[in-house]
Formats: sequence, structure tokens, C-alpha cells
Amino acid sequence: MKHIVMLLPLVLAACNSGPNVTAKNASVEEVSNKVAAAAASGSFISPGAWESKIVADMDMPNMDKVPPEMAKAMKEKMQQGQTVTSCVTPEDVKSPKAGMFGGDQSCRYDHFTLAGGTIDAKMTCTREGKKQVMTVKGNYSATTYHTEVKTEGDGAKFSATVDARRTGECTGKEQG
Repeated sequence: MKHIVMLLPLVLAACNSGPNVTAKNASVEEVSNKVAAAAASGSFISPGAWESKIVADMDMPNMDKVPPEMAKAMKEKMQQGQTVTSCVTPEDVKSPKAGMFGGDQSCRYDHFTLAGGTIDAKMTCTREGKKQVMTVKGNYSATTYHTEVKTEGDGAKFSATVDARRTGECTGKEQG
């Protein structure tokens, strides 16, 4: 979940009414390079403190083996949501880190689009013969974003809604 929180402000930092970023059948590195090139134009969001609320749900294999009260407590906690803060620095906006794009060399973007206030991406990862698919859909402005993230693979399903807003300047007390 931390990857999602750190990924989204940096990805969205590269899309405030600036150049469109699109890619198909691209590696995480290729997408990262395209976003970094677009970020170099300087026409993006202001850096600062961001507050993100994440509401999640998951369905994992063997959950029936977890004590019912524990499974219920886990589900309730995820559905209540978690609020985290992060600091997006000027350096993050100008040159997002490749690792923030949520994948490794076993992953490829089927498609990746940041344009006109929307984000739409699908990434497929294959590790040890097992496939995992992640989709991200949402909308953004210079100071807010809303995304829906879904991941499925190996019998597990995870979904999260992330609503975030820029809250001002970084204070140094942000969590990430």
C-alpha cells in the first residue's frame, strides 16, 4: 500500500495540464523516462505536502484459515481507511524515481496514459510463472486526485481508492 501512496503523487506530478504521457507495451523504465522527460518542461504541479486517504479491500486465498474475528478486524480496518502524508519535493517533480512507478523488470505496462485530467494504466507482472495485473484509473488536478487501483493475481484480489490533496508546504513531519 505504501508503494501506491508514494507512486501516485509523483506520477500525477507529471501531468498537470502539461504534455500528455502515453505508452503501450512499455517497461517500467520506459514509462519512467517518458514521465521524467515530460516533467523536465516544468509545467507541472507545485511540490508540497500531500494528504492521501486510502480505503482498501482484499480477498486472498486461504482467508478461511484465518480466525474469523481476525479476518473481520482486518477487513474493517482497511475499509475505514488510512490517512497518510507525504512530501513531494521540487526534485521529485522534476525527476521522478523509476522505482516509484510500482514495478520491477518482471513488469510491463500494457498501456499508460496521463492526459486531460485522467490517468489510465494497466501493468502486468510475471514472477515465477505467476501473473499479476494492476490497473489504475482516476482523475487529477493541480491540487487533488482520485484513483481506483485494482490488483489481481494468484487467487488474490486487492482494490483501493485513493483520494489526495495538496495541503501546503512540506513541514518535515510527513510520513513518506
